[in-house]
Amino acid sequence: MCNLKSINYPLSKEYSSGTTHEPIGFYLDALSNSKKFDLLLGYFSSSAISVLALGFTKFLANGGHMRMAINQFLRKEDKEAITNGLAQEPEEFYGKELSLTEVKNNLSETGKHFFNCIAWLIAQERIEIKIIKPKGSPGIAHYKSGIFSDNHNKILFKGSCNFTANALFNNLEEIGVKCSWDDSDYYAIEENQKKFDDIFSEKAQYIEYLDASEIEEVIVNQFGNKNFENLIADELLIIQKKQKYLDSNPIAKNKLADLEKELKNIEMQPKFPYDSGPRDYQAEAYKNWSLNNNQGVFAMATGTGKTITSLNCLLQEYQKTKLYQAVILVPTNDLQKQWIGEVQKFNIKQSVIVVGVDPNWKRSLSKLTTSLEFGAQKSFVIIATYSSFARNSLQNFLKYLPQETLLIADEAHNIASPKMKELLPSISFQKRIGLSATPKRIYDDEGTQAMNKFFNDVPPYTYEYTMEEAIAKGILCQYEYFPHIIELTFDEMAEYKEMTLKLLKFFDPETNSFKDSDAVNFLKIKRKRIIHKAENKLPVFRQIVRDEFKERGNLKYTFVYVPEGYDNNQEDQKIISQYNQAIMSVDSTVRVAAFTGETENREEILSEFEKGNIHTLSAMKCLDEGVDVPRTELAIFCSSSANPRQFIQRRGRILRQHNKKMHAVIHDLIVIPRLDFNAEKPETYNMERSQVLNELKRVADFSFMAINQFKAIERIQPICDFYELDLFEIKQSLQ
Repeated sequence: MCNLKSINYPLSKEYSSGTTHEPIGFYLDALSNSKKFDLLLGYFSSSAISVLALGFTKFLANGGHMRMAINQFLRKEDKEAITNGLAQEPEEFYGKELSLTEVKNNLSETGKHFFNCIAWLIAQERIEIKIIKPKGSPGIAHYKSGIFSDNHNKILFKGSCNFTANALFNNLEEIGVKCSWDDSDYYAIEENQKKFDDIFSEKAQYIEYLDASEIEEVIVNQFGNKNFENLIADELLIIQKKQKYLDSNPIAKNKLADLEKELKNIEMQPKFPYDSGPRDYQAEAYKNWSLNNNQGVFAMATGTGKTITSLNCLLQEYQKTKLYQAVILVPTNDLQKQWIGEVQKFNIKQSVIVVGVDPNWKRSLSKLTTSLEFGAQKSFVIIATYSSFARNSLQNFLKYLPQETLLIADEAHNIASPKMKELLPSISFQKRIGLSATPKRIYDDEGTQAMNKFFNDVPPYTYEYTMEEAIAKGILCQYEYFPHIIELTFDEMAEYKEMTLKLLKFFDPETNSFKDSDAVNFLKIKRKRIIHKAENKLPVFRQIVRDEFKERGNLKYTFVYVPEGYDNNQEDQKIISQYNQAIMSVDSTVRVAAFTGETENREEILSEFEKGNIHTLSAMKCLDEGVDVPRTELAIFCSSSANPRQFIQRRGRILRQHNKKMHAVIHDLIVIPRLDFNAEKPETYNMERSQVLNELKRVADFSFMAINQFKAIERIQPICDFYELDLFEIKQSLQ
């Protein structure tokens, strides 16, 4: 906690070299306990700022905001050192990039660290810089004063002590301070605060203001390459080096040792992985979740950062208790490994137990639960698959965890599967987050209701972030969509019609649905196989990859969802092989790899795909949930999925942003019955219309968010006309 009153000030309020109250101690204590810092610096030079670098990252960690006023000159000696004697007199650096561009190479480590911190504050919009000079006078602003604030208390400092390492560590110097909680100092602080505010609001009539935007730009360009973790590491190194030379000044040495301890503690604390902090929508999700008694579903489009959003909730709860306690459930082992990386991004590296992946997970859990039973306050994160969670071997440990443990269920629809549903009443964790792009369980209303009840939520959920919003705000990339009509062959159509006629016996035209029976399910599966394995898919696919190769010059960053086999693993391998052969036949330079459940070196393959060494990945279902492939620029959907969860997640995976990716292109193979078989709309028309409607749900959802939506709709319009379907109405029905 920041508290300026907690500092041990001298009774005289004067810091002097050689006493127990060294000037260096004041600056270290004040920076470490402040959230605001107003500084009238005077010269903005390498010697003038070296000591303020120490304690600066502690100030940044406090959420510190700074206002700094400087004059328009460098010191003569600094200017000479920088420009090799080109200027014999002090020269204005205002408007001249030369000064700060070249100063970088002449700064000490401490000076560079100060500028790195300033650049970081500029990037975070947490600093205000003013360049000032006396109005109507050839003189300069030569202030050496400032006000520290912890948002409740203030300290004003003024004095002869320069902001230099030599002054603070070696010279005999002194500095006087005034404290806002001391009645005798109150009016002096208020008077000086008004002067500061007038200067920074540009209301001071005696001051001429110069444009500071250029100097800010130069600072960021020359020094803005450090994140917060880098700044802490740099300052720790500087402190360790300085301590070696302070044997003659034990008080200063002890102060630096205390600061080192504080910084190491900050270095170990969980923190948001990006200096910019949570996005607005991630902060809103936490707020909504808190208002819903720390429970709820985050229905967020694939690629919008569901993982980061949920872990931000864990981080915010940690800020209250200084404990992180969470159980994370995921569908697959691949996702377990991915979550390890996401958790580590939050600087959570201690007591992370990965069930099944870590061979010692039982021993680690036993040690943790024993400590908790004896009243210890322990942080932990446990990552498990849903199947592991349902086993007694894990449940026997989980019952000893605190009720305040946060349960994060990734791909939350899995939590209401038949086996998991039995466990839900016995789960005692009161903090709950369900993550899913598609929370509704397909064809399982009872399961959807069980999931909603468990998370104390119903649509519209605690937080929703749609794909439309994500694309509009640049969270996901834009895309072009090209549907390709695939007609069944005559033989396939004959078989399809045979299945359809058999199904007709079970079709109720009034409800426009089938009776529920094993016979119906068997016939529907057989008919669906005809669609999935449609013979005409392969030649159309082959033409697509040839055209794309011709236009692009390569097939790098291409992802293909091949048709699913259904019969057995051998058939799956055969289908993938057919499509891979079609890809490789385009050009001898094209490298393609299959990505299936049996692929052993999956992480290596994804890494090589990211680098562009593997050009094309082909898969069936294994990338449906959670695995990131953000570099994908071209996707070809050959699998004819009518499952909204499947095609929404697949598209979201393709639309993930990448710094080298402008937009994505999606080709989609749409299989329909042959229209020439149905010229007179026979008795099977309504059933076929129902089948086509299922295919067009994907087309409608994809088309209306595409860059080329009108061309995409135009391609499919003849089918809509024949079956009297309206894509816009279909799109509305999906909401």
